[in-house]
This record gives sequence, C-alpha cells and structure tokens, in this order.
Amino acid sequence: MSVNTLAKPEVQRSNGLDKTHNKIDLSAFMKKVIARNPGQTEFHQAVREVAEKIIPYINEKPKYIKANILERLIEPDRVLSFRVSWQDDQGNVQVNRGYRVQFNGAIGPYKGGLRFDPTVTEGTLKFLGFEQIFKNSLTTLPMGGGKGGSDFNPKGKSDAEVMRFCQSFMTELYRHIGKDTDVPAGDIGVGAREVSYMFGQYRRLANEFTGVLTGKGLGFGGSFIRKEATGFGSVYFAKEMLAHTGQDLNGKKAVVSGSGNVAQHTVEKLLQLGAVVLTMSDRSGYLYDPEGIDEEKLAHVMELKNELRAPLNNYLKRYPNAEFVENARPWGVKCDAAFPSATQNELDGEDARQLVKNGCKLVCEGANMPTTPEGVEVFGQAKILFGPGKAANAGGVAISGLEMTQNSMRLQWDPEEVDQKLQSIMRSIHKTCLMYGQEDGWVDYVKGANIGGFVKVADAMLAYGVI
Repeated sequence: MSVNTLAKPEVQRSNGLDKTHNKIDLSAFMKKVIARNPGQTEFHQAVREVAEKIIPYINEKPKYIKANILERLIEPDRVLSFRVSWQDDQGNVQVNRGYRVQFNGAIGPYKGGLRFDPTVTEGTLKFLGFEQIFKNSLTTLPMGGGKGGSDFNPKGKSDAEVMRFCQSFMTELYRHIGKDTDVPAGDIGVGAREVSYMFGQYRRLANEFTGVLTGKGLGFGGSFIRKEATGFGSVYFAKEMLAHTGQDLNGKKAVVSGSGNVAQHTVEKLLQLGAVVLTMSDRSGYLYDPEGIDEEKLAHVMELKNELRAPLNNYLKRYPNAEFVENARPWGVKCDAAFPSATQNELDGEDARQLVKNGCKLVCEGANMPTTPEGVEVFGQAKILFGPGKAANAGGVAISGLEMTQNSMRLQWDPEEVDQKLQSIMRSIHKTCLMYGQEDGWVDYVKGANIGGFVKVADAMLAYGVI
C-alpha cells in the first residue's frame, strides 16, 4: 500500500470542522476565534456564549455547516476606525479614536448604539455588535447588528466641547451611515444631547432630513418611550418569564444594579407592577434601602444622577435610614429577583451563588452581558429563571426600530401605542425563547435566545449565497 493509503484522515480543519463526522468542534472553533482576534476577551466571551448553545443545533443542520455560516457570522462585514480631532475650551487640540463596527446586515440596515467612554476599544465594540445581531433579530424588526463609539469621555466636558467633538465625529461617520445602510443610536455616554449634536451635523453635511439616528428629540423625529424602553422592556420580559410559571412581580423583592438610564426605568416599571425595590448602585458602591425605593425616592435618585451628576451616596442625606456600601455590588442582598442593569461582567460566579443561596428565583439582564460565563452556568445549574441580555434588554433597540418606522412614515405614535408595541415585541421574544429553549419542564432562555436569533439571520445569509 502507498503511504497515502495508510495515512489517517485529517480530523480537524482550521475552522473547527470535524471532516470525519461533518460536525463543528467547539474547542477548535474557539481556538481559531481567539487566534484571529487577539486580546479581545469580551468578544471571545460573547462568541463562546453563543457558540456553546448553537453549535449542537447547527450540527444537526447540514445546510449551515456546508455554507460555513457560523464562521461567516463571527466576522464583521467591516470595522471602521478613524481619528477624531477637536478643540477644547482652552484652544488645545485633542485627538480621540472613533469606531463603527458594521457586523451583519443580512436582515436589515446595521443598527446599534454609539458609546463614548474611555474604556471603548475595538474588541468591546465587536462584542457589543455581535450581541446586537441576535438581539435585533429577536425583535422581529428588519435590523442588522452594529455598534460604534469612541474613547472620548463626555464627563466633565462643557456643552461646547461635547458639541465640537460630536461634530468632528460625525464629519467622518456620516459618509458610512444612512437610513437604509446603518442607523446608530445612543449608548453609554451618548444621550439626547450627543445624539442631537450628531444629527444636526449629519443634516448639515448630507443636506437631508432622514431617520439616520435614533434617540432624537420628540420635536425632530424622536419616539415616545425611547428613553424608558430598555428598562421597561427588561421588566416586561421578567413579567413574561414569571407568567409562564404562574407568577407575577407583585410583592417580589428586587435588587437592581446601576443608577443610569436603564436602571432608573427598570425601577420605575418594577414599582408600577408592585415590586419592592431594595437597591441601586454606581461605580462607588451600592445603595440599600430596607424600606424600599419608592416613586419619591426614585425621583431623588434621578435628580442626583441626571441633573446634579452626584454620587449615589448623597441619597443618605435625605433618607438616612438607608445605607451605602462602598466598593461593592448589591448581589448579597436577599431578594426574589435581580436586575443587573449597569455594565458587562458585573455579576460573577460567586455573586451568582450568593443570589441562589439567598433564594433569588429570577435574574433578568438589563445591561449587555452583565453576567460572567461562570455566573450563567451557576444559574443554569440551579434552574432559575435567567433572561439573557440579548432577549431581556432588547426593548431599547426595539423602540429604535419603531422610531425608524415612524420616520419613514413621517408620523409619530402616542406613548400608549408605542408602549403597547413594546410589550408585544417582548412577548414575541419570549415566545421565540420558549420555541427553542424548553427542556424537560425548564426553559433555557440563553439557548432559546441564541438559536432563535441565529436562525433568522442564518437563513437570510443562505438565501444570498456566498457574499
């Protein structure tokens, strides 16, 4: 016999495909992802969390393996990086870096927020843009996944400095976006002020008034409920999870992390549905009010954070029966439900074990990927209700999609109509999670959200052929 006849068949290809069995191997697949994207740990984490759930599904669907859909899906359509030069109030020229990751546009224009924060890197935005693909798909609206931003820090800057930065940022970005191409929105560090400055600059440069940005003011194309949507949507998703088990939020003790936009409106909706909210937090620690944070107290938190830009511990000056725990997170407080609504990887394995030990039965992510992989595993083993961010916090981008629709139709729906549409979308997302995630009387919402978001995008990619 020849040497070639005796040689063993090649088992692993570089893309993680086991040629012998025509299956994708998770370990080999992740090795390639890490090698091709060095140092981008958050992106690696996001890809692994998706791959672990969808590879078993893909391995039963030869059409996805043959077309190499998964490897194509983890590679962005394009990553844009550019210099942003601007002048501060002292006349000094400052330089920042701007990004836009247009990750996948198979089902619609790229859609995802812009984040202005010193921690912004290409890897961070790739993780967020990758998550956005599945989140946008789940909303049932025709939106692809994208994300962008800059390492610019708006905190401590004057309005004039923020305006000059936003105008410089948009002077480059405008040539890459459009109402049928890519529609950015706000995110951390990008609120109504920043969106308004950028939209004004886009209108000046492009000489057109179109819905190219969402999160605009109500007087020039914005939508009602947009500011509240992520927090409201997270609570609506929790409501659906509980309803599936014959429960509701009334009387449930809830801990919430964060004190920004998402956390504020999460608390607002929890109170409306009868829950008792015990905590909020910021970067310096967490606030615990054993008497509950009611509507009046929430209004004070909003004043502190939105107007005074003050640390959360100032709450104690008005409500001395509360306590503030410095440099800590609220996950040790006994509760029925937890709503991580601050930032990524804020809830780790030890936090998860403490929540389970204390009797927590539901965790609903208001932030993007706030739970570490170990934490997600703990919740899965305990079989508690766990709503992953790509499903639970899709309310924000859902209303952004509705804002795009309103802009295209040149109309504006009233708040009640928008809120009804938001609730309908969150119910639809929950149904999709049930369709793909039910297992022996328990629902794996992570699996359901990942597969449900994947199928729509993957089938569109198949239909287009190899592009």
